[in-house]
Amino acid sequence: MWIVRLALNRPYTIAVMALLILIMGILSILRTPTDIFPNINIPVVNVIWSYKGLSTDEMDKMITNWSESTITSNVSNVRKIESQTHSGVAVVKIFFQPDVKIEEAVTQASASAQSIIRRMPVGTQPPFIFRYNATDVPILQLGFSSDSLSESQVYDYVRTRIRPKLKTVRGTRMSNPFGGKSRLIQVDLDPDLLISRGVTPEEVVAAVSAQNLTLPGGTTKLGAQEYTVRLNSRPTVLAALNDIPIKQVNGTTIYMRDVALVHDGSDIQTNIVKQAGTKGTLISITKSGNASTTAVVEEIREKMLDIRAAAPKSLKITELSDQSIFVKASIHGVVVEGIIAAMLTAAMILLFLGSWRSTLIVAISIPLSILTSLIVLYLLGQTLNIMTLSGLALAIGILVDDATVTIENIHRNQELGLPLRKAILEGAQQIATPTLVATLTICIVFISVLFLEGPAFYLFSPMAMAIVFAMLASYLLSRTLVPMLADLLLANQEHAPASSNKFHKVHAAFNRGFEK
Repeated sequence: MWIVRLALNRPYTIAVMALLILIMGILSILRTPTDIFPNINIPVVNVIWSYKGLSTDEMDKMITNWSESTITSNVSNVRKIESQTHSGVAVVKIFFQPDVKIEEAVTQASASAQSIIRRMPVGTQPPFIFRYNATDVPILQLGFSSDSLSESQVYDYVRTRIRPKLKTVRGTRMSNPFGGKSRLIQVDLDPDLLISRGVTPEEVVAAVSAQNLTLPGGTTKLGAQEYTVRLNSRPTVLAALNDIPIKQVNGTTIYMRDVALVHDGSDIQTNIVKQAGTKGTLISITKSGNASTTAVVEEIREKMLDIRAAAPKSLKITELSDQSIFVKASIHGVVVEGIIAAMLTAAMILLFLGSWRSTLIVAISIPLSILTSLIVLYLLGQTLNIMTLSGLALAIGILVDDATVTIENIHRNQELGLPLRKAILEGAQQIATPTLVATLTICIVFISVLFLEGPAFYLFSPMAMAIVFAMLASYLLSRTLVPMLADLLLANQEHAPASSNKFHKVHAAFNRGFEK
């Protein structure tokens, strides 16, 4: 009862509290990231080894087995390890316990990989290590093609000019472009010319390595000026590589052009991307962390305006897929359904209570309860997704209970002849325990979801929290805001007989039919 008396004696305090919930709720909605599903925190780390040319059997014996053995010994909190070995590629998946600190797990996996590189075949490079997340799916895919530029030119422009600009967008992660041909300076050896001139491929490699270097030449002072000295140890023109001397045979100098051809080529193409029958390049952009899907896509589109303006005119840039469309559609659908539910609930309250002022009081408490839940979800780092919004839409029909029972009991006490202030105090006291028990009973049902494990916990716990927070807020508002508004709005309400206007006639007829 003390909280009800406080609300009646301090109406401005309660009004400021409601206004604060409204403002903070709107700010929380604007700042909360949006996504289709909640973040599913699966502690998995992938360790990817690559060694071109190594057979599957050699990769398995020399790399995969060593990696698994070392991870088992040096990495803690490992639940299980899975691996796949292919020709030149080995993928080791490390599944950790749910309570592991994933940053420490990645550090341990990286240190473990570095410690065994010397035991592996010569030339083995450090692995690519990254964390796996079930929600890390491409949110935007961009296709690039051209009628005049070659595949190699398109790929090189996308990789060196476009990808670095898109990487500056906060909350994005992307791999190297797919499709196209990676630019590569190639040395094509002629076996017949090598044999006829007595040159081996190793000598060609040694000549290129020895005469295509970047070496600092220092500086020199001439009078009052100091100049940087450059050595001609690295050709500045591609054609100059063909003039590199390899060796002397019988007093004759053998040049690169005598046994091989150096030209601007491309690496062996391992994947092809086609759009409407035209070969091109594809970039898949993935959202990382708690970034908002819609915010990331909008920022990328702003970047694309400058990228399109600076790109060659023949370069075609197409959005192949956009996940933000589905995010917006899902959120819009849930919000519309929630509004319809709120309107139908208000209509039923009006029909049962027969008072638009009482309906207004209940209608005010519902959005404030939802906004309170959204504030708490924002503070807990949750996102606006299908599950949280579905929970709030589901809670709308339940949220009316506390406020409706309070208002109805106030009306009942007024009909018994009590003055308004006395009716509010008596009505609130009579239902305090029943409404609290009913609220906690509903909350207990959804709190049980928090005891789930694995992906189900991350998927359904935001929905349960949204409902529980809204229910608790609804009970608190029924003890504070609802009595205050009832004291303000119902003070001058006339209790007219059922025959005084058409609405009261409809209300009275409905009640008679309902009682029958």
